[in-house]
Amino acid sequence: MFTSDSQNIFTVSRLNAEVRMLLENEMGMIWLVGEISNFSAPVSGHWYFTLKDSRAQVKCAMFRGNNRRVTFKPQSGQQVLIRARLSLYEPRGDYQLIAESMQPEGDGRLQQEFEKLKAKLAGEGLFSQSLKSPIPEHPRTVGIITSKTGAALFDILNVLKRRDPSLPVIIYPTMVQGEEASIQIAQAIGRANERDECDVLIVGRGGGSLEDLWCFNNEIVARTIAASRIPVISAVGHEVDITIADFVADMRAPTPSAAAELVSRDHSHKQALFDHHRQKLFSMVRYYLSNQKIKLQTRFSILEKHHPIHRLQRQSQHLDELTNKLIHCIEYRIRDEQQNLHRTEQHLKFSSPLTRIHYQEQSITLKRQCLHEAMKKHLTKSRHQLNISMETLDAVSPLATLKRGYSITQQQNGDIIKHAKDVKPGDTITTLLSDSEITSKVV
Repeated sequence: MFTSDSQNIFTVSRLNAEVRMLLENEMGMIWLVGEISNFSAPVSGHWYFTLKDSRAQVKCAMFRGNNRRVTFKPQSGQQVLIRARLSLYEPRGDYQLIAESMQPEGDGRLQQEFEKLKAKLAGEGLFSQSLKSPIPEHPRTVGIITSKTGAALFDILNVLKRRDPSLPVIIYPTMVQGEEASIQIAQAIGRANERDECDVLIVGRGGGSLEDLWCFNNEIVARTIAASRIPVISAVGHEVDITIADFVADMRAPTPSAAAELVSRDHSHKQALFDHHRQKLFSMVRYYLSNQKIKLQTRFSILEKHHPIHRLQRQSQHLDELTNKLIHCIEYRIRDEQQNLHRTEQHLKFSSPLTRIHYQEQSITLKRQCLHEAMKKHLTKSRHQLNISMETLDAVSPLATLKRGYSITQQQNGDIIKHAKDVKPGDTITTLLSDSEITSKVV
């Protein structure tokens, strides 16, 4: 009889479906780093692989719509950083990751750290416009914090010389690349504030890779810029390069030369003022769009969890799995048939009449010789044993006794009658003589 808990009995399909929804809703999107192994790219266009480290591994799938955005070809043994959602492949009950994006571990780690620090500082309000100091419209002295041998310094000095040769410039040389650069940049900003000898600071360097510009994404540099009493213009890299220093500085210049134009006076100072306000507007819009993008991604992730394409992706994955099984079965069947064919060929080869006749002739010859020798030995031995047996048998043979006038009486079952009590009236007995036998009935 079913109890009241019968309604809580799950089927396997229902259990897997509930677990999948639980994983997808509770965990959300995660970042994961690891080594690719067992990478597979079927004709469907989807990618299947295992992500592992030294102690564990997890199965992953990246569907065609997402892997088209990957800018490199993944290979087994490659270290990558992926952004994925946790799910469960219901037909097998295996939990897996559905990858949304993938990038090499080095660039990926830096980008992840960049986004993490950006979100942290934004949450503390360091990017707020209310904390930014206005840039002096006509600064009396300009401080430059950059490498004394870099192209950025010469670009700034050339622009200032061309636009406002009388503007005093103080250079605070520092490293702008490498592990020690962040500390030196922060120290240079602190030194400029202690001396209090300039109205505005330009902090920057020329263009480079994300790794080259990484010292300007350091938290120490960001907090030092935010704490500076002197307004700071961030002029790092080219126009497309964005660093944490750009967000926390009082103003961002797209290039070092543009920063020099912002702090110098000439006949186009109104245009410079306009560019300043435009850049400020761009920064505000970029910051606003960045926040809206985060909110949009969050809502998109929630909506995407319920998108029909996920079910199609799971079915497509199942189809790929069945296709692989079919191919494996066909290949196994072909190998099995090839082995059977090889065995049949060998069997036919050994079963050839000529081969068998040759082997049989050799065997017959050998057996004939052995049989001849065995027969000779056996006949000699048998004759000797026969003579001995005949002499022994003749000595104890009951026939010899019967020939002397004796007889032997037996019951129907062949037992010899030795006493009168061995028979009873009505029994049939047989008497053996030397040349015949007599059947009698006891009365």
